[in-house]
Amino acid sequence: MCGIFGIVTRNASVGPDLLERATLSLAHRGPDDSGTVIIRDTLPEPVEVGFGSRRLAILDVSPLGHQPMQDPESGNWIVYNGEIYNFQVIRKKLENHGACFAGHSDTEVLLKAYARWGELCLDELRGMFAFAIWDAQRHRLFLARDPMGIKPLYYCSVGPYFLFASEIRTLLSTGLIPRRLDRAGLANYLAFGSLYDPITLIDGVSALLPGHCLTWEKGRVRDAKYWDLVPRMDHVRSEATQKERTLLQEDVYATLTEAVRMQTVSDVPVGVFLSGGIDSSSLAGILRNGGADVDTFSIVFRESEYNEGEYSRMVAKAFGTCHHEVLISQHDALEAIPFALRAMDQPSIDGLNTFLIARQTRAAGIKVALSGLGGDELFAGYSSFRDVPRMERFARICSLFPGVLRKPLAHIFSLFASDTDQNRKLTALVGSNPSHPYFLYRGLFTPAGRSSLLRSVGEQDITRADAVLQTNLESARDLDPINRVSYLEARCYMLNTLLRDADVMSMAHGLEVRVPLIDHLLAAKLIALPGAWKLDDNTPKPLLVNVLKGALPDEIVHRKKSGFTLPFERWMRDELHSEVGRGLQNMATGSLALLLDASAVQEVWNGFDKGTTSWSRPWSLYVLQRWCEVNSVEV
Repeated sequence: MCGIFGIVTRNASVGPDLLERATLSLAHRGPDDSGTVIIRDTLPEPVEVGFGSRRLAILDVSPLGHQPMQDPESGNWIVYNGEIYNFQVIRKKLENHGACFAGHSDTEVLLKAYARWGELCLDELRGMFAFAIWDAQRHRLFLARDPMGIKPLYYCSVGPYFLFASEIRTLLSTGLIPRRLDRAGLANYLAFGSLYDPITLIDGVSALLPGHCLTWEKGRVRDAKYWDLVPRMDHVRSEATQKERTLLQEDVYATLTEAVRMQTVSDVPVGVFLSGGIDSSSLAGILRNGGADVDTFSIVFRESEYNEGEYSRMVAKAFGTCHHEVLISQHDALEAIPFALRAMDQPSIDGLNTFLIARQTRAAGIKVALSGLGGDELFAGYSSFRDVPRMERFARICSLFPGVLRKPLAHIFSLFASDTDQNRKLTALVGSNPSHPYFLYRGLFTPAGRSSLLRSVGEQDITRADAVLQTNLESARDLDPINRVSYLEARCYMLNTLLRDADVMSMAHGLEVRVPLIDHLLAAKLIALPGAWKLDDNTPKPLLVNVLKGALPDEIVHRKKSGFTLPFERWMRDELHSEVGRGLQNMATGSLALLLDASAVQEVWNGFDKGTTSWSRPWSLYVLQRWCEVNSVEV
């Protein structure tokens, strides 16, 4: 696990100071080792390539895992962030083809795999990764990101340079990229409280999409998709006999257990985040059922009203794990907010809980932790799996009314409905034709609310921001309603909020978080199964619960769903009220005042004070203001 940076230029030079500065900016991601290299190529024209790496040593912690790494046979160089969990299987294949290895790292396996198979090596990989290879024979740069988007990779072109990095802040640290806010990114952030790939909040900087690879050759950039979560239609099941259903569930169980167990591969100790919910409990149960010794970690509040430690203790006792509880107080959480805001690579309304868990787990001496992230998205654990299909049906009914009538109907509805966030979304569903109800369901500000906030943001910027939504919707259109929600949750909310926050907040402390429930082979099998198998009136996540064959305690399966939540609503009416209020006032005088309407911002704050707007909306504006301030971003 690492932080990586690279720069390539034609007919110009890469400054060693720039390379070192950019690499140093990633020190938090890799405290164990660092390295840089400048590669010079003269064919077919003079090219210089700079690679930088900061390493968190997990596999082959010896110097033989040092990066940047060169393959002496092909001459190729690599910088790589991630873990290839099946690297030993790939290594054996390569050895059968005559490959020789100097060390035992997955980095060397990946480098040899590319030398053997080229871009097709991506079909062999099972893991989380973002990497760059300088192909010495083809005189080109090759980048790739893992299928589910667990590891980030950002890139941009400026003047004669092409740059990439694990974090946007690293690109900014080079001084080559203007710290200018992307207006489509702003519209995107206001819509969801996070940025949707490939859009970022910095003009000119893009995120490489999950399951995509990119090549730079002779100054030209080509982006290509090599994998998608949408199954081939001949793999999709609409119905099955009981025997077929049993066999399919057994296949899911085999893939799930394989994914969980292979993700414990490590040369350092591995822990499991245990919340006491179905997802994390499943990880602990699978590992213990396989005979592994398991260390589980739970973060619990000292204040009893927020403490759910009883559930994690119950699971730990049922499976016989070595359980560790890390106590924090609300004071600890509040004290961490400024540090969490500075750790954000892009603004996000979420992430503080992950920051706290990662900080305390790393302080306990753990370098790698398994998380149950993704179980809700793939096994239908959210209320969205019931609510969004209902909203789809309601939207179809509304679409029967002529467009000229829909706005008056929405106005009538708003007169009789109370002024709440939920009713504002329903009003939008009645009165307009949103790209899909899911985006209203997950939305932060409604389209009308976003429009009232934005000023000097053109229609073309709104169109570019919303084009990302259409791309995801087109991919999911032919899926059944439940699997369509699963795809959208995985490619929107999970990718752009949960996974991004998990990466940046854990790596802020040099902690690697692994997410076996979104192994891409498992995800592909799950989304090809009928959506109806994933919902049950009596059992949450019935597919997951059933394939585990009663291994989970009933008290865990049927407990009220909750997560590691923080009392932001209360804090913002008490301890944080004056700080957030000041931050929103600063918007009226700072650079954001050129893009955000001060009176609309104040109305959001007033709505929170009156109880008609949830805490997340003013908090999102405060986070945006602080992020721009910390990173010196101008409009």
